[in-house]
Amino acid sequence: MSKVHAAITAVHGYVPDYVLTNHELETMVDTNDEWITTRTGIKERRILKGEGLGTSDMAVPAVEALLKKRGITAAEIDLIIFCTSTPDRVFPATANILADKIGAKNAWGYDLQATCSGFLFGLATGSQFIESGKHKKVLVVGGDKMSSIINYKDRATCIIFGDGCGAVLLEPNEEGNGVIDSILKSDGSGVDFLHQKAGGSIKPPSHETIDAMEHYLYQEGKTVFKFAVTNMADVAAEIMEKNGLAPDDIAWLVPHQANKRIIDATATRTGVSSDKVIINIERFGNTTNGTLPLCLWEWESKFKKGDNLILAAFGGGFTWGSIYLKWAY
Repeated sequence: MSKVHAAITAVHGYVPDYVLTNHELETMVDTNDEWITTRTGIKERRILKGEGLGTSDMAVPAVEALLKKRGITAAEIDLIIFCTSTPDRVFPATANILADKIGAKNAWGYDLQATCSGFLFGLATGSQFIESGKHKKVLVVGGDKMSSIINYKDRATCIIFGDGCGAVLLEPNEEGNGVIDSILKSDGSGVDFLHQKAGGSIKPPSHETIDAMEHYLYQEGKTVFKFAVTNMADVAAEIMEKNGLAPDDIAWLVPHQANKRIIDATATRTGVSSDKVIINIERFGNTTNGTLPLCLWEWESKFKKGDNLILAAFGGGFTWGSIYLKWAY
């Protein structure tokens, strides 16, 4: 009997209509287009506007389009893993809220929080439910409304992040395609360098925390950059070596869209040529959990059945990892 792999059988994404350009940021904070572009590779990012809208409101159109593309109904979904750092609420899980909005009456679900590595971790986790035979259709969603936790007076962070969401459907595959291998890592000692100071159980919301602006993302850029450049690049190279893959064997490198220099370092470390590296950071910025599925969505038409893809990510806390998958359609 052939080994069952969890294959991506459909992918779709959604980004808000509002475009926040570097030139608009120049009117909000002490920065300029050249400075941002040179250091990050970002020209613009999307922002979710509107009262009462959260991350699930970006997931709904992404998932509904995915289901239509695959020709199935939401009632056929067994499990929803929602990877996000900006859930609609502290609880209940945004996965449950999404299930209700799309009519996934037969699905159970939960949120997965691993910052920018979340979608990668969710893809690896979802694949286990498929490989075990427990489920036939697993929806892995990655999305964030980063604008909800960004201080637009902090030029170190407001230039980087945007809003967006993507989703993939995992189904069993016995042709040798799908998620082949993963290497996932974490190091909690990085908590001081990239975090949201208040809002959790050790420092609940209060007038003091709000006045001190402690509910926004904080990042010590130089430390995070140094750690990300090394570890994201190394883990991508590690999974290729582990599976006997040479640079020429790779059809596409799909890196987390955090910083163009980190992406370039990962490509250099793996030896994958620049024409095989998927990049959309210049238009979307860093959408955290949304970056990888948005890349897959935008490049879907260029993928061929059997293509070798290497996915790599790095996130706060720290978290990082890589997945080797073979495209299934």
